[in-house]
Amino acid sequence: MSLELVLFFVLAAIAIATAVGMLISRSTVYAALHLVVNFVSVAIFYLLLDAPFIALSQVAVYAGAIMVLFLFVIMLLGLENIAGELEWKKLLWPLVMAGILLVEGVFLVLQRIGQNVYVGTTGTALSDPSLMARVLFTDYMLPFQVTAVLLLVAMIGAIVLSKPEKKSATPLKPDGAKEA
Repeated sequence: MSLELVLFFVLAAIAIATAVGMLISRSTVYAALHLVVNFVSVAIFYLLLDAPFIALSQVAVYAGAIMVLFLFVIMLLGLENIAGELEWKKLLWPLVMAGILLVEGVFLVLQRIGQNVYVGTTGTALSDPSLMARVLFTDYMLPFQVTAVLLLVAMIGAIVLSKPEKKSATPLKPDGAKEA
């Protein structure tokens, strides 16, 4: 077994463990820190694929800027701990969907075994920022914009969902006296 393969399996175990830790963590701050470690392990995967610019972007943008934003929102809104008990009935639908996704992924992997798949250019072509920017803003402009809008909608949704509900005032009688 080569050193790269051993490193791949160690990083894969770390990525899976931190993803699971993020999902089962009761503290949102710890969940965000698990996500940071996951982002760093993904960046090391990019280094193994000879794509240092993407690895640097992964660390700078996701593990740096996006996670600072997430932690800022968590601290600002006071969502450090997730309240409530874990209800297994609410987890049934997500578990069914995850199972379907897993079956689909295994099917696609088994379908591709033994086929030579062209993965495109690697190495220096992916590490050149100007070439990557040209490809990103020409060939992949629509997915780039959709991702930006999706992140914006997710951020607005998180703020709206975490906003406390206002209690309505006691209605007044027509003559100005309060109801008993």
